[in-house]
Amino acid sequence: MYVADSRSTPHTAPRPAGRRTAGGRRAAVPGTVVALGTVSLITDVSSEMVTAVLPLYLVTQLGLSPLGFGLLDGIQNGVAALVRLLGGRLADRPSGGHKAVAAAGYALSALCKPLLLVVHGLPLSGAVLAADRTGKGLRTAPRDAMISLATEPAARGRAFGVHRAMDTAGALLGPLLAFALLRLAADGYDAVFVTSGCVAVLGVVVLLLFVPGRSPRDTTAGDGPRPSPEPLRALLRRGPVRRLTTCAVLLGLTTVSDSFLYLTVQRRLELPEAWFPLLPLGTAAAFLLLAVPFGVLADRFGRRRLFLCGHLALLAAYGLLLAPTGGTAALVPAVLALHGAFYAATDGVLAAATADAVPAEARGSGLAVVQTGQALARFLCSVAFGAAWTAWGDRTALTAAAAGLCVCAAAGTVLLRPSPTDAPPEPTR
Repeated sequence: MYVADSRSTPHTAPRPAGRRTAGGRRAAVPGTVVALGTVSLITDVSSEMVTAVLPLYLVTQLGLSPLGFGLLDGIQNGVAALVRLLGGRLADRPSGGHKAVAAAGYALSALCKPLLLVVHGLPLSGAVLAADRTGKGLRTAPRDAMISLATEPAARGRAFGVHRAMDTAGALLGPLLAFALLRLAADGYDAVFVTSGCVAVLGVVVLLLFVPGRSPRDTTAGDGPRPSPEPLRALLRRGPVRRLTTCAVLLGLTTVSDSFLYLTVQRRLELPEAWFPLLPLGTAAAFLLLAVPFGVLADRFGRRRLFLCGHLALLAAYGLLLAPTGGTAALVPAVLALHGAFYAATDGVLAAATADAVPAEARGSGLAVVQTGQALARFLCSVAFGAAWTAWGDRTALTAAAAGLCVCAAAGTVLLRPSPTDAPPEPTR
């Protein structure tokens, strides 16, 4: 892989990734993307260690009902969603900075991991998880803004795909480490939480040392003041941003959380609890393998189209779980592969599509608006799914989610149809 150097000389402003290298080939991704991908890889090892064991820990160790877990899971998504707006606005302010805001978010999440050792019950667990998600909310939009600002428009799908692939490599390693600690350590859950905190601190150190502190927008703007970002209402008046946000919200309302999906698989096949942390590995493996190819595909054939197709993969996963196939072991890899394909076709692809529709000076805010709408919708879905599971069982709850996804995907096809009034994409530099 050819990597573009993101550092500039004192007299030369950095050019976006995608320029010709000495051998005449086009650079794949900028160095900033690789550095941020490394930070995300390390951080995801930490986060997925906890995510892999958290549903089982809360339900079996703390005795929470599916509704209680749904509330906690919804709190995580809801808090992160609201804070994303704050993170995006702070990063876009003339006095702010994408790296500074992202670093604050990573550091806050790192501080929260060991606190899970000392909290018990729904209120305190919810508070710690809310603080952890606050950190995630702060860092997500500034991080994605740095990726988009460092990459030329025509290659954004590839750049986000590379970042998400590196991020997902951490998602593969995290559950494996959690699985090993649960089997080897006397106090398995305590060992998972302590190790997770130490790994998260390492991610913050890498961010501070290796991610450039200034984006191409900062270095090419000269010494003049940075323009203030557009108000959020002005961003939503942009047709492409409004339609992307609406579509993300509708589809998010029918996206069952990862934790509930894994609990459904575990209960359907009656898997031993010790094997539960390995379920996210199937999703992560498919995501890792498909993130870059799907990013390239999005650049060539349309990011909005691939975003919708990704939700069809999720619908197929729902269908397999609802099909009368009994306890066949083949169900597990098929469902997890489709789940990973869903993320590969939607996560970075949505960020790339949003970056196309938002000006550089409001990139963090624009990404935060779309991501916040999607995350709030998923918060509502978690609460509703947990309540439906408690009242009627997991099969009825999943049937309702699948039916809703069919309707929302059809609506999304209309919403994301290109409009003649859409602004043209940024020129490739």
